[in-house]
Amino acid sequence: MERADIVAEISVYRYALTYAHGTYAMSNGREVSVLPSIVVAVTAASGLTGYGEVCPLGTTYLPGFPGGVVAALEELAPTLLGQDPGRPGAINAAMDRGLAGHAYAKSVLDIAALDLFGRQCGLSCSALLGGRRLETFPLYVAVPLGPPAEMAAFVRAARAGGIHRFQLKIGAEPAHDAERAAAVVEATGDEDVIIADANGGWRLQDATVAARLLEALPRLRLEQPCPTIEECLILRQRTSLPLVLDEVITDVHALLRCYEAGAMDAINLKISRVGGLSRARVLRDLAQELGLRITIEDTWGGDLTSAAVSHLAATSAPEALYAASFMNDWTLEHVAGYEPRSAEGRGSAPLGPGLGVEVDQDLLGEPLARYR
Repeated sequence: MERADIVAEISVYRYALTYAHGTYAMSNGREVSVLPSIVVAVTAASGLTGYGEVCPLGTTYLPGFPGGVVAALEELAPTLLGQDPGRPGAINAAMDRGLAGHAYAKSVLDIAALDLFGRQCGLSCSALLGGRRLETFPLYVAVPLGPPAEMAAFVRAARAGGIHRFQLKIGAEPAHDAERAAAVVEATGDEDVIIADANGGWRLQDATVAARLLEALPRLRLEQPCPTIEECLILRQRTSLPLVLDEVITDVHALLRCYEAGAMDAINLKISRVGGLSRARVLRDLAQELGLRITIEDTWGGDLTSAAVSHLAATSAPEALYAASFMNDWTLEHVAGYEPRSAEGRGSAPLGPGLGVEVDQDLLGEPLARYR
């Protein structure tokens, strides 16, 4: 390995991401409108730079928050200095030695290192993740929790733009959620699929009531009804609705446990939840081999997050991929030229080296921290 290839400097940035539709509402009163997103630049001795992004969805959605990323990077960034970005296994092992847990903070470094390596060897992240299998893929949009009429209007506007995959936010009072779901189903057609996502907002009793109310609705799947694997397993025995698990899918062990218990038909794979693209690829490949359907996304983010999602989605098996999310369509700020860009409800992965997008450094401002 030439010294020019190794990681010589890591810079940490933060910028604000504004939700394009005002307020994003989820179960249990969780609302966000502006979120801090963390961007990391990993620079080799040659001067080439790779970028990654992680944007935790507030402070109460998952174990992790923006300040936690910055603090964790104080421990993690030095472990990458002197590393070869083309050895993701060694990089992840070094991070694990430097700090236990904190997968969401490790993800931003993993993505940036892969972007850097792709630029060094002139290959896209799609090529590094197994090769492109999909030129385009369907995108979904999340429908914020609100009155039934507002949610139905949101869906009709998205359908006009070509979207046919919807993630309907629920997780409040079951009878009211049933009204919301019915209104959204009525606003859609046979070509549409709706995932009713509680984000773990119900405990078992309310989840059971809600599932029974929702079972009569066509084209509906239920996502993460309860916060724990145990409750979801019990609910699985009580409903005929196809079940998607999301927040509890944290690693290979959790995926295998849920699969062996017959807990779900599909998973929502969040890149930062599992530690970055390298580990997300392992879970994606395992889920495909197990015959599960997959949605690929992240907790939140902008252009760089959407680019990372696009490469993992484009390298997925066509029969396995349900949808992906381009969250730069959901936000107003764009640090990489609003790329990748969706078109008529579908996305594609950039063709250039690494993530295939170019960051406007001026939009990031001065770094919060720099490690050499």
